[in-house]
Amino acid sequence: MMLRFYFFIFLLVFGSLQANVLQEAIDKAPSGSILKLSAGIYKGNITINKPLTIIGIEEGVIIDGEQNGTVITTKGSFISLKNLKIIGSGDRHEHLDAAISMSEGKQCEVSNCVIDDSLFGIDMQMIGNSIISGNTISSKELDLGLRGDGIRLWYSHDNLIKNNALIKSRDFVVWYSHGNEIAENSGEYCRYSLHFMYAGKNIVKNNHYSFNSVGIFFMYSQDTIATGNTIKSSLGATGMGIGLKDVSNFTLKDNTILYCAQGIYIDRSPFEPDTNNWIIGNKILYNSEAMHFHSLSEANVIKENVIIGNIEDILNDSRGSRTYENEIVGNYWDNYEGFDTNGDNIGDTPHKVYQYADQLWVYDPNVKFFYGSPVISLLNFLAKLAPFTKPLFLLEDTKPKVRIEG
Repeated sequence: MMLRFYFFIFLLVFGSLQANVLQEAIDKAPSGSILKLSAGIYKGNITINKPLTIIGIEEGVIIDGEQNGTVITTKGSFISLKNLKIIGSGDRHEHLDAAISMSEGKQCEVSNCVIDDSLFGIDMQMIGNSIISGNTISSKELDLGLRGDGIRLWYSHDNLIKNNALIKSRDFVVWYSHGNEIAENSGEYCRYSLHFMYAGKNIVKNNHYSFNSVGIFFMYSQDTIATGNTIKSSLGATGMGIGLKDVSNFTLKDNTILYCAQGIYIDRSPFEPDTNNWIIGNKILYNSEAMHFHSLSEANVIKENVIIGNIEDILNDSRGSRTYENEIVGNYWDNYEGFDTNGDNIGDTPHKVYQYADQLWVYDPNVKFFYGSPVISLLNFLAKLAPFTKPLFLLEDTKPKVRIEG
């Protein structure tokens, strides 16, 4: 059996590229085999449907889909792909042409692979208890909306997605998938660097996202923790750091959000009755809007955040949403104008935030282009000095901090 195994490796290295010798080796290898590939170009469109490991033992191991279909398709458990460069998927969205398509398995692994020129990167359908780590993923040279998703979880639970880099892909999608840990990944020049829908009990920590349209967006989900993430420079007039839409029992803690149009966007969250969301200890810095409330969003606990350098700290585009019914306490606001006479680092008076009718950008996003200009600064000053109408009370922090601790 061992002689046969090495005979297949010889074919992989020296055989004709016209025949798919890699597929032949896969078909003939016993379950549980390890195929070790030397440098070379191997024909893609391969299928693995049994426990098997494919490892590139040196640099330059390339599996090429030749612009047709999915490069590697796996179905089943205990399948591993390591140290490979995977290129050249097809470009059909309706077929989900991908570098790697995995389905109906558990305890699989894709690690230290480079995926390039592939519409979708890693597509996981009904995959559980598996590891996706250390991969670098790029899509095809297409307009942003026409690219495929770099990583796509669909009904896939309890996986570890760690230390992957998505560059010029479309989205990192987690849909109908629960119990996953998504840690230490990065994303640049994508659309949604991380997008959840109908997903629960996930952990999102220590990821770094920059120059994407949206950092992390949670929709119709619950029971998730996002901590230690850095989101910066979300692109466009509506570029967003973290978005919450119809979510409940979420914790956003110790994240850093900077240089975005909207730092944290809150839309009808928490959604379920008698639940809360906790927004604690985040740094929300130098955004156009620190926090943007849309629709009815009450019962959020917003405390111990650092809010500095934003053009607007709070914005509410729905007058009936009662923003003031969130619990807001113990945050540092650089716009706070009170004193701390007893030195306990708590302002003597609450920090109150109002919305003035003169703030044209609330209703016309195009005016945001003029943020920071002398004209807008003067209008804002005059609105606060002598408002034309009664300002709308948004919220108050009853115990604002006056110094940043630590």
